[in-house]
Amino acid sequence: MPQSSPSWQPLARIAKCQRPSLAMQDWLTDSGSLTARLIAQSSGQFKVQLVRQIIGLPCLNECHALGMKRPALALIREVILCGNGEPWVFARSILPLASLTGRLRHLRKQGTRPLGAFLFSQPQLTRSAIAVARISRDHAYVPGDLVGDQLLWGRRSMFYLQQKPLLVSEVFLPAFAAQLTLHLPR
Repeated sequence: MPQSSPSWQPLARIAKCQRPSLAMQDWLTDSGSLTARLIAQSSGQFKVQLVRQIIGLPCLNECHALGMKRPALALIREVILCGNGEPWVFARSILPLASLTGRLRHLRKQGTRPLGAFLFSQPQLTRSAIAVARISRDHAYVPGDLVGDQLLWGRRSMFYLQQKPLLVSEVFLPAFAAQLTLHLPR
């Protein structure tokens, strides 16, 4: 569980001189399926690696984002999205148990299937505005071995299916940022 919370906010609230590269901004603010975009970026060399999946209490910051009046149990799922055999994105999803009923019950057993592929296949899906954050090792939000000493960029948004909220955050890892700079237009 994160020890201190990143400061999630709209990209527009971050001073221009403190924002990431334009290429990273494009990834952070894209409202489409990150899974689909990563599959395309990796020419299909994509996989989901499950880090952990537990029933637990989300951190206070996540409870607030989910509109919980008090902490309640949720499925907390953490995965690494790998492209071309490298860890590109750390994703943390908070699925309140109250949301995992009816047709959404099967999300408890998502395993190594990408959550985004399911979400974006749902015609009634709605999504909140995207908030971004700079994330450091001190936040303990991403496993330390994936962070290094760099500041990482992440994004977070709420998804609603049948008016049931799910919170998804995605943090772009050093290997992804490095390959982004390799593919800059010339």
